Amino acid sequence: MGNWKTCTIGDLGAVVGGATPSTKKTENYDGGSIPWITPKDLAGFSGRFISRGERNITEQGLKSCSTQLVPAHTVLFSSRAPIGYVAIAEQEVCTNQGFKSVVPNESTDYMFLYYLLKYNKDRIENLGSGTTFKEVSGSTMRGIEVSVPETIEEQRQIASVLSALDDKIEKNTEVNENLAQQAQAIYADTFIANTDPTWLLGHLSDLITVRYGKDHKKLDDGPYPVYGSGGIMRFVERPIYEKESVLIPRKGTLNNVMYVNEPFWSVDTMFFTEMKLPNVAKFVFHFVKDKDLASLNAGSAVPSMTTDILNTMELYIPDAETLSRFESLVAPMYETMQHNTAESKKLAALRDALLPRLMSGELDVSEVGL
Repeated sequence: MGNWKTCTIGDLGAVVGGATPSTKKTENYDGGSIPWITPKDLAGFSGRFISRGERNITEQGLKSCSTQLVPAHTVLFSSRAPIGYVAIAEQEVCTNQGFKSVVPNESTDYMFLYYLLKYNKDRIENLGSGTTFKEVSGSTMRGIEVSVPETIEEQRQIASVLSALDDKIEKNTEVNENLAQQAQAIYADTFIANTDPTWLLGHLSDLITVRYGKDHKKLDDGPYPVYGSGGIMRFVERPIYEKESVLIPRKGTLNNVMYVNEPFWSVDTMFFTEMKLPNVAKFVFHFVKDKDLASLNAGSAVPSMTTDILNTMELYIPDAETLSRFESLVAPMYETMQHNTAESKKLAALRDALLPRLMSGELDVSEVGL
């Protein structure tokens, strides 16, 4: 590789902030055609490109907040707590005041800039200040010194290595989402559209035993995933359960139901389930996932689910032959999804290991073979 140079983020492109539409007219927030991105839209976002957020604001909304549209390939960086979410605008978008976005100039490759900001996100966060909430100002963002290859061609070579890994991860995610939709469609056709009138009406408690998760803080690190209502939180030394299970949030994001087929630990805000019948776990998963658990909320300040609500859910209990047939149809899909997830985990670990070495110039891109 060639030479590297020290410059500032401001040298790589225009740093622009966002703003919020006037609260005097709440209709400015919805019903428009302009994608309005907030840090909330990036919470849990695992891809690189984002094209829309939870809301589309109106033209009047855009005028009322005196912000500007940023072009496609602008790199969005959340600069107000939580600091450090990074994404690339797939199309023209606007952002709220939680961002300091960087519009790359002609000498900066946008994909390299994306990985550069991901590499430096902790350092940028440490430069934030404020009493009510921590924030990185525009002037601070512009003045942050970074090292970059002198030519855009060299930037693209580095970005291409990391992108190749992310491309495969995103492809795996796309395949998994498609398979999940297919499995849900098979479930709907088999158990909803074609319910057998001879199936007996029962309760979810006829199929599963609901168990409480436990605190994980005193566990040492290890190979077993710890699931909370938001997903995997960490990995610990031993599992709480080793068989096929459906995880159901007890607190928080109630609709984030998960299927697990590996040894795991479940936290105290996440129920796990034991199956009472063969070939029933995937059926239970689709049945519960198809329900709007948030509408059954038993809490006040914090959304909550109870064992009584789950146990008393009514359903028609399919015969063993139908459950076995459903299992034979969807099990290969789940195996493929599990394989893709495991592969993506390895690719992400490789990407995360290469990122600091490539972005610091420690590793020459020509030495990387993928």
